Amino acid sequence: MKTTTARALRCSAALAAAALLLAACGSSDDGSTAQSGATSFTGRGPITFVAGKDTTGAVQPVLDQWNKLHPKEKVTFIQLPTDADAQRQQMIQNAETKSDAYTVLSLDVVWTSEFAAHQWIDRLPAQSFPLDRMLKPVVETAKYRGGLYAAPSSSDGGLLYYRTDLLKQAGISKAPTTWAELKADCVKVKKLPAAKGMSCYAGQFQKYEGLTVNFSEAVNSAGGVVTDANGRPDVDTPQAKKGLDFLAGSFRDGTIPKEAITYQEEDGRQAFQAGKLVFLRNWPYMYALAGKSKVAGKYAVAPLPGLTGPGSSSLGGHNLALSSFARNKATALDFMKFYSSETTAKTFLEKASLAPPYAALYDDPALARQYPYLPVLKQSILRAVPRPRVVGYGDVTSAIQQEAYAALTGTKSSAQALKDLQSKLQKSTAQ
Repeated sequence: MKTTTARALRCSAALAAAALLLAACGSSDDGSTAQSGATSFTGRGPITFVAGKDTTGAVQPVLDQWNKLHPKEKVTFIQLPTDADAQRQQMIQNAETKSDAYTVLSLDVVWTSEFAAHQWIDRLPAQSFPLDRMLKPVVETAKYRGGLYAAPSSSDGGLLYYRTDLLKQAGISKAPTTWAELKADCVKVKKLPAAKGMSCYAGQFQKYEGLTVNFSEAVNSAGGVVTDANGRPDVDTPQAKKGLDFLAGSFRDGTIPKEAITYQEEDGRQAFQAGKLVFLRNWPYMYALAGKSKVAGKYAVAPLPGLTGPGSSSLGGHNLALSSFARNKATALDFMKFYSSETTAKTFLEKASLAPPYAALYDDPALARQYPYLPVLKQSILRAVPRPRVVGYGDVTSAIQQEAYAALTGTKSSAQALKDLQSKLQKSTAQ
């Protein structure tokens, strides 16, 4: 269309003076024109893939497939720490120095807006990816101001893992759907000789991104919100207090063991697999791993419980983004298509229990029989609530972690922590 050329020319002229307005005057609505109209997906050769530490062992074999097919365009896997905050910080440091050491970034879905707004990642041609075959909530995490800045690679929804054998022995026929039921069920289970020394429930409560996730889930599952429909903070409410009270009260009454204040995902997984927990909130990646442990055949998953019924997960997952400072972008774009394809998503589902972005994989009867958690996982993703999608996400998540941690450790009441959090979030999100 004639307006597309004019629009691109206006953007190029305005680039130096108004870089942050590029998304507003950028390409056509389908995202087919690259960010600023200047990104050139050219250059072929070696690239790097940057992600958190692979605890599943499934990533390198996929990269090996690519490398075998593209011996002159090999990808090197750069593994960052398992801690999401540390991953984000290292990626930002690389971007701020405009280093070309990182090519394709595996971003937590909530980082997309921040990285796009700072022009650390390139706008992508939307037609390069089969977005129409993916779950809509997942696709939305890859967009910023109407443009596609990442390719959905995996999704994630929180699940309640529970010991089916122990619940059955205690005469409990189904997983709990409310927090009150979870506590009552745990009391019954802990009376069993087989449950001697076990704790009831755990999630991710160390002061890192996992705490932001678990706090947000508790608030949302009690009918509250962290930010409203217009992106404004709204945590100083009775609903948010009920959510935080559940977590803080569970630490006080022993429902959550004291050591869980140090738990990240792997800590909780290992505790559950060692037979120390009746219930655990975690991501689907651990389903396959637990099947190789002492609890194999003795567990299942259910939706997260809430105040009055099934709760809401925080929407998780990872998107592939292309560093604005990378070389060999033609190779990088082809690799992103390969890594985010439905075939690769099925491989990660089969090898690592990673939630695929593709709707068809959840609806495949054969896969559902082989992976019985898929229907629960799809429900979790479709009911999930995104964490705040804000440009200054680092300040927002830091404030949430600080105040939630204070409530869980008893240094502040839930009411005071939420009041202080509301004040901090208003400052962090003020434009």
